[in-house]
Amino acid sequence: MQIGMFQTPFIRPERSAKQVFDWAIRQAVHAENVGFSEYWIGEHATLDWESIPSPELVIAAVAALTSKIKLGPLAHLLPYHHPATLAIQTAWLSQILEGRYMLGVASSAYPTDAALRGITDMSKNHAMMFEAIQQMEKIWEGKPFQEKGQFWNAGYPDPAGDGHHLRNTGPWGGKMPMAMTGLSAPSPSISFAAEHGYIPASVYAGNAFLRSHFQTYKEKMAEHGRVADRSMHRVVRDVIVADTDAEAYELAVNGGIGLAWETYLKPTYVRFGVMKGLLHDPAMDPADVDRKYLAEHVWLVGSPETVRQKIEHWFGDLGGPFGTLLIYSHDYIDNPEPWEHSMDLLANEVAPKLSDAAVAVPA
Repeated sequence: MQIGMFQTPFIRPERSAKQVFDWAIRQAVHAENVGFSEYWIGEHATLDWESIPSPELVIAAVAALTSKIKLGPLAHLLPYHHPATLAIQTAWLSQILEGRYMLGVASSAYPTDAALRGITDMSKNHAMMFEAIQQMEKIWEGKPFQEKGQFWNAGYPDPAGDGHHLRNTGPWGGKMPMAMTGLSAPSPSISFAAEHGYIPASVYAGNAFLRSHFQTYKEKMAEHGRVADRSMHRVVRDVIVADTDAEAYELAVNGGIGLAWETYLKPTYVRFGVMKGLLHDPAMDPADVDRKYLAEHVWLVGSPETVRQKIEHWFGDLGGPFGTLLIYSHDYIDNPEPWEHSMDLLANEVAPKLSDAAVAVPA
């Protein structure tokens, strides 16, 4: 299993833009140094706890400081970008990173991000995302077209006009690796990802939620003549590792993860109706969920051996593993060393020691 990071970021609202930017860059460099395979950055324009509106700026800064780790937005919110503009920008980053760029896309879940762009009815967001992808792929192909879509007009100039001035608008290697996030079950985004051979990425909202995504992906891949490969699947979840269980528990419950969940994430999960999926007892009232419960039942917290056992138990309940575990990044700006040690332990003391049964990814 590969280890990566999702830099949402979950950073306290009182942090300055420079603090958030510097933290994102530091985390990416450290992730490469300890052996993470990929690093994704979120995009939100209005959320005070998820305060990176331009992931491409972080990617550009990190590109000059790293050489191996793959980078990408997770995700560009396609209803809020003109497809042609985004196609050119992402293709250029792909060329700059020479194979280390991945493009994550999503339809957006937060009404405030939509309202900023004058969208008060988000029911068409998925349709906008699908149209945007189709137009972007045509632009990357570099063949002349002009199209009036339902939501956008886009095209590619005819070289017969002034063709010697046209630059390469395609991604590095001619193919854009794309990922699509799923936030519901069943998920239209996961279905679309399978239909087009994209990378599926699931935010952890309980095992039943994940099994639904795995099954949807497998079925839709088969319908389109593709063999489902669960090693492509990315799953985002909170993980804290320390030298001892007690140290890990302290770092989680009384650290950045605990604060983010208590202040921001739990209310958000309740509002979106996914908190129930995280509870080991469906009869439990979400109001009774506190940091200690989350550390015991939702986050993966403990020493390297404890976390290894928890991951293998998790895989057993899922019917097998998946390809890449993406950990959320949290606000440990004031004391980064224990958090960065957790990243090191996860990549080098936990993942390599998973049993053969956990490593073998099922179809």
